[in-house]
Amino acid sequence: MRRAMRRSKSSSSKALYYAEIGEFWDEHDLSDVWGRTRKVKFDVVLEPEATYYPIAKDLSAKIQTVARKHGVPSDTLVNRWLDQKLKETRRRSGKLGAKNT
Repeated sequence: MRRAMRRSKSSSSKALYYAEIGEFWDEHDLSDVWGRTRKVKFDVVLEPEATYYPIAKDLSAKIQTVARKHGVPSDTLVNRWLDQKLKETRRRSGKLGAKNT
């Protein structure tokens, strides 16, 4: 089943279906249509998705050992542990207050 695009987004290939776009680019490269391109400006905002904290080497080694035993990456294990600890802290204090952050 060919999936039609909602509106023509592919001015280079003149395709109406996603499969046709793929076929076009299988047979062409950007140099074939360079004369039809135009300059555009856009902003890219890159924000880190993680915050990093230093961990002592010996503690890091222990974390890696436990993570391997559980079959998960070290960062996943640490995130799970921290999430659990924060939930426990919230339960005990009713909420995570400024003193606990």
